[in-house]
This record gives sequence, structure tokens and C-alpha cells, in this order.
Amino acid sequence: MELINQIKHDAPDNDLLVWKFPSEELKLGSQLIVNQSQEAVFVRGGKALDVFEAGTHTLATGNLPILNKIVNFPFGGKTPFTAEVWFVNKTVKRDLKWGTKGPIQIVDPIYQFPISVRSFGKWGFSISNSQLFVNKIVGTLKITDAKRIEDYFMGEIIQRLSDALAKYFTQESVSIFKVSSKINELSLFTQGAISPELERFGIKIVNFNIERISIPEEEQKRFQEILGKKMEIEQISKANVGKAYTTMRTFDTLEKAAENEGGGAGQLLGAGLGLGAGLGAGVPIGQEIGGAMNVQPNTQNKNDDPMNKLQKLKQIFEAGLITKDEYDTKKKDILSQL
Repeated sequence: MELINQIKHDAPDNDLLVWKFPSEELKLGSQLIVNQSQEAVFVRGGKALDVFEAGTHTLATGNLPILNKIVNFPFGGKTPFTAEVWFVNKTVKRDLKWGTKGPIQIVDPIYQFPISVRSFGKWGFSISNSQLFVNKIVGTLKITDAKRIEDYFMGEIIQRLSDALAKYFTQESVSIFKVSSKINELSLFTQGAISPELERFGIKIVNFNIERISIPEEEQKRFQEILGKKMEIEQISKANVGKAYTTMRTFDTLEKAAENEGGGAGQLLGAGLGLGAGLGAGVPIGQEIGGAMNVQPNTQNKNDDPMNKLQKLKQIFEAGLITKDEYDTKKKDILSQL
């Protein structure tokens, strides 16, 4: 086999990331021509050894120090040797599209609602460390086809993207349904999460943009229905609290009236009439008080019966209008009158 005197690669376009020189039979004294935005990496035994930047280089033992130790060149001459030469494209690749092939399952941190999201955008990168890139990709993963290399890194991006999105929404306490206002911030966060993984392959991310995060229409509709029901429940809960507060204020007013020194109404209220006000089969509080005002001072009213008071107090408690502590206090007060 004829030994090669000139080693070079004139790339037809900038899309190719890495290219292997077809012959491995080389010799000292050959010229290595590395074009702009290229680096040439000498590989032997699957390990990247010497790296040459752009320029014209005459191969000699002096500029192949690492390879020299392995090949053990004889001194001088045009000694033949065997090695692979890989040309690495160092240009920046921009406006590359990425997107999730399937939905990413995320739980909304605000509403605790499971959502399937899809995301799309663009990214750009450059090979920052040719020796590391060739060692990892060619030497470890045994990938040489440019399409397979891009597919591999796309898989790495989507995997890290899923983790980054879930982490971002949780850390920042941002609802997925309000993410449109956080796209730029989320893009930077995701780039920071993905970059370390690609750096170990000698690749630097120069830009990473999330352009859109979409939620299936049927899931949005279901969420809106659940949110509507949740708001109704909250409104009902607030209404019950307001009713309980009004009832307790009424109790306070009646008790203060009972403390007044004066006649009829004060004496009757002091006897415990106010405790059951408004609970007699839905009779309004005003009617209960009005009826009580017509009772003669010396007439025994059934509302004075402690058992009756206890029953009404229990009804108030079970209706959720007073707390357990309030119930216990009132109960103790009634029992003390026996």
C-alpha cells in the first residue's frame, strides 16, 4: 500500500461534525493540512493522543510527542506508522431544532395536578475539546456517523430537559399554566442543567431556547373544571365560616344583655335563653327573642332546662358553627349551673 504524503479534509459543508481520514498508513515527513475551524486528532488504539490546530504541519517525532512514545519511531528517516486521523469541525452550529417526541409528565406544584407537557425550541453548540470529543464519541461510544452523533445528543438533551422542567417548577413555585411569562428564565435554567452533561463530551452549548410549552387541550379543559369546583368549595367554606362568626357574635350580644342589671329581658337572657336562640326548627333569632320577651318573669321556660341547653349546644357544634374548644367551654358553663 502506498504511503500517504498529504493528509487533509476539505469538508463539502459545515454540517459534518467529525470525519476520519480514509487511510491509516502514514509516514513521518507527510504534510498535515488542517483548515480553519478544524482540528486534527491522531488516534491509536481507540484513544485520542495528539491534536493539531489549523495550519500546515510536517509530521515529525518532535510534533508527535505522545504518539512517539507508543509507536516508538526509529531515529530520523521517513518512518511509516499506523494511526487514525480524525478531522473535527469546530464551527458553531446554531438554530438546531429540538423537541419532545412524547409528552413529559409533570405535577403542577401549585395545584398538585398531573400535566402532560410538550416542549419545542432551538439550540446551538460547538466542539470545545476535540480530544475529549473523539475519546468519548469515537473511542467509548464507537459512534462515527454524524447523524447518529446528533441523535445521541438529542436524546441526552430531552432526558435532562424532563428533569430540569420538573425541578424548575418546584424550586420556583411556578404553575405550569402560567409558564408563558417565564420562558426566558426557564430557558437559562434548562441550559444550565444540560450544559454539564454535554461538557463531559467536549461540547459547549452556545444557546438554548425554549420557544413553546404546550399542554393538551383535553387536560386544560379538565383542569379548568376541577379548578372551578375547587373555587366553589372554597366559597362554600368561606360562607360557613361567616355564618359561624355571625352566630357567635349573636351569642356575645345576648350574654352581655344578660349581665345588665335591669329587668325582664336581662333576667331571661341571663337564665340561658340566648344559648338556644335561632335553633328551634329554623325559627329566626328575632322570633325567639320576641317570644321570650312575652314570658312572665316567674314562669318557668323550657329553655331554662339544662338538658335542653346541652342538646341545642350539641346541635350548634355538629353544625360546625362553633369550635370544639368553644363547645367544651359552653358545656362546662351549663353543667356548673346544676
